[in-house]
Order: sequence, then structure tokens, then C-alpha cells
Amino acid sequence: MALDINSVELFTRVATLGAIGRAGEEFGYSPTTASQRIQALEEELGVTLFVRTTRSVTLTQDGELFLAHAKSILTGIEDARQDLSGGATRVKGLLRVTASASFGQLHISPYIAEFMRLYPEAQVQLNLSDSIIDIVELGYDLSIRIGTLPASTLLGRKLADNPRSLVASPKYIEEYGAPETVADLSRHNCLIQGATRLWGFKDLTGKTHTINVDGNFESNHGEAIRDAVVSGLGIGLHSDWTMQQELNKGYLVKLLQEYEIDPVWHIWSVRPPGVIMPARVRVFLAFLEQKFESLPAAHC
Repeated sequence: MALDINSVELFTRVATLGAIGRAGEEFGYSPTTASQRIQALEEELGVTLFVRTTRSVTLTQDGELFLAHAKSILTGIEDARQDLSGGATRVKGLLRVTASASFGQLHISPYIAEFMRLYPEAQVQLNLSDSIIDIVELGYDLSIRIGTLPASTLLGRKLADNPRSLVASPKYIEEYGAPETVADLSRHNCLIQGATRLWGFKDLTGKTHTINVDGNFESNHGEAIRDAVVSGLGIGLHSDWTMQQELNKGYLVKLLQEYEIDPVWHIWSVRPPGVIMPARVRVFLAFLEQKFESLPAAHC
């Protein structure tokens, strides 16, 4: 199958404008020529891309599916043009990034304006969600993930450490005392993020301990758990970056620091497999790595 790139570009504009004639004008095509090009593309693909009426043109289900691929094809061609023309440092085009809600809000979105001022020809689409999404299917260039990476065909790269700590407020410790060993956690009110009730630790000898914890409050949002811990409700297990200010101000106190939280987490970039890294992705990653240098470092 040899697709005509001009027809693919025309297809994406028709999908955007909802009109074959108007899209054809942008390419200097008559309405008849534009229609013939779309029809030839449909014949090449063996599917119907649009439902045509006298008033509108809308994508079919196959058209919706091909649109994502068409955008990827055109982006890849533009990336190749930039690299071959020696423009690898010229950043332009749409950069689609997804990241966890809390981390993205605290440590990515504050820097987007600075990145855009450095690279005014770039466009950034930032999706903040705590759900793990399929970046290949949804057409994302980059995902910033926290934790451990499962085996997959995605291309992962460590960006920074992600130390975690057990914490409580001075108020909670005064009222209930501090645990002396990880086994004591089963007798404390432990606040649960998500559905994770098994907390893992490693002692100084390297022995691992898994504690089944419980508590009277749980949330899928880390900041909600942090706020409850600050108020004295219970003990929390958090990434240090989400509570650094509270630790510095004395609102929170680290517990059981002789234990390491297990497993060790990192902050990762993840991108689709088999894709040459476009300049916009390469530059954005270098930009983030510089910003992430201010994040809390792993305990030595």
C-alpha cells in the first residue's frame, strides 16, 4: 500500500473542517478534485472514511481510527524533515504529554510557560490523570510515570529518584505515639492511597517486611491523604516531593527512617516503541531533567 501523503493531509483537514470543499481550497484543489482524492484514499485503504450528506461530512468509525494514524504519519514526516534539514534543535509542532495529576500539577505545569517562551513554535498538550493510559493508542509522545515500570515494549528512561517516607503530624504522635517498628503499623490508623493496603519495607540487613495496614480514610488522590495526615488523622506513606513544604515547616515528621520503603520508586519518561525521538520530545525531556534536579534526592 502506497498512500499519497497529500491526500492524507487533505483527509485530516476534512476531518477538522467537516467540509471537503473548504479543505480542498486550502490545498488549491477544486471541490471535484478534493472529492476524488478522498475517494481514492478510501479505495486504497478499503474502507469508507466519511459519511457524506448534502450538509455535512462526518467521520465513520474507520475514519476515526485512521485519523489517529494519519496524524502520526504526518508528524513523523515533519520530524524527519527537521532532522534531515539540520533543524534538530528547532522545536516546533504539537507535543502531547501525559502525567500523574499531583506530580504534573506541582512539577510540570508550573514550567510549561517557560518552555513555551524558549520554544515559541512548539505546542504542548498536557493531560494530567492518575490513570495509566495507552499512549500508543491515544497518540501521546510522552508519559511521565512514577513507581516501577512493568515489562513492556514502551521505551522507559529514568529521570529522577522518587524517595518515599512514612509520615505523621506532631499532633498524631503526641496523641497516639510513634511506631517503633514496622510491625507496630498494624496498630495505627494508616491512611490509604488507592487500594494499596500492603506496605513494603526493607531493614538495615536487607530483610523485607510486608505489613497489612488499615485505616478509616482512603483516597485516590495523594494530596487528599497528605492533608489528612497533616491534620492529625493518621500515618501516611508518601513521595517526598508531595510533602516537602510540610516537612520543612514541621507540619509532618518522618517515621521509621531506619527502614527503606520497598520497592524503590523512580520518576520515568515513557514513550512509544520503535519511534525516533523527535526534537520536541528530546528537548522537552532535557528541560524536565533540569527542573527535576530540585526534587528530593533518594536517601543514601
